[in-house]
Amino acid sequence: MWRQGKGILLRSKRGMGLLGAFVVGGLVLSMASCSSAPKKNSPSSTGASATTATGKKISACMVTDTGGIDDKSFNAAAWAGLQAAQKANANVVPKYVASTTAADYAPNLTNFATQKCDLIVAVGGLMGADTDKVAKANPTESFAIVRPPTAEPNVYSMQFDTAQAGYLAGYLAAGVTTTGKVGTYGGLKIPSVTIFMDGFADGVAQYNKVHSKSVTVLGWDKATQNGLFANSFTDQAKGKSLASTLNSQGADIIMPVAGGTGLGTAAAAQASNGKFKVIWVDQDGCVSAAQYCNVFLSTVQKNISDAVKATALNASAGTLAGGGSIGTLANNGVQLAPYHQLDGSVPAALKTEIDQLKADIISGKITVTSPASPK
Repeated sequence: MWRQGKGILLRSKRGMGLLGAFVVGGLVLSMASCSSAPKKNSPSSTGASATTATGKKISACMVTDTGGIDDKSFNAAAWAGLQAAQKANANVVPKYVASTTAADYAPNLTNFATQKCDLIVAVGGLMGADTDKVAKANPTESFAIVRPPTAEPNVYSMQFDTAQAGYLAGYLAAGVTTTGKVGTYGGLKIPSVTIFMDGFADGVAQYNKVHSKSVTVLGWDKATQNGLFANSFTDQAKGKSLASTLNSQGADIIMPVAGGTGLGTAAAAQASNGKFKVIWVDQDGCVSAAQYCNVFLSTVQKNISDAVKATALNASAGTLAGGGSIGTLANNGVQLAPYHQLDGSVPAALKTEIDQLKADIISGKITVTSPASPK
């Protein structure tokens, strides 16, 4: 086993190391620092019995970011992945610790290293500096994190090309809008956020090119890499405010790339009496935040649960190697989720075009790029 569109109108491969199962990552929406003491660990049992126990018995220890274990997004998805790993193999014993502030990251990681956890999973690439620091200080411990490659040999990096699925979402939004304006905003101006927005903007541009339209993107300008940000991944009130601003400027489809902040946008969409719809990110919104399913047009989805499950199972089997992997449309690491309750609002012809776009991206006929694209 390895041990180690148009501008902003707002005022205000490397090759895939599949390791026996594809491994992809989740959106990093967190902040990094260090100081305070670790929080209380969760129970180690998931309550689900596995039918088999193979490989080495390992403790799989997860550190959440400040969104907590039930954020309806990437933390919840990562924990579900560890639970699924335990269900598949009883020798994977998961537990987690929740970070209340960014200052908890380093102490929480260090606490698990001191406990000699066999696999320590950091949920959030802005934990990168803390993870590298703790990994360097504990070279015999194995770490995994969603982030670009690191120089530390005992940190396994999971990356994903969400620009590809974001491209499909932009094309979808441009094909459904009735106002000719769509919007997006981020939690923070970081690569793991702007990669979604780049793909979204390019998808809108492609629709305009194919259909000779002029759908405008509010909230993001790919050329200048400038746009609208909430400066938070937990502020639902800010999510409501930004959604209202974008909608007042004409956007009837809005994609928040902002973790829990985006729940405020979903709530605003429900209260708008149909004035705008939402494209969610990370987990399928109709699964992770089902109460808002009636306003979710689709989701730019990362299969975080599968990523974490595969990583834990490979760690138990002794096949987890150094390096990392990239999730794409081709390996189902990223995808555009089903339309669910709004399926009827998406014309059949548009669905066919999106399916063809996906095939063209997979074949290489269309190349989706972003300054934040994983390499």
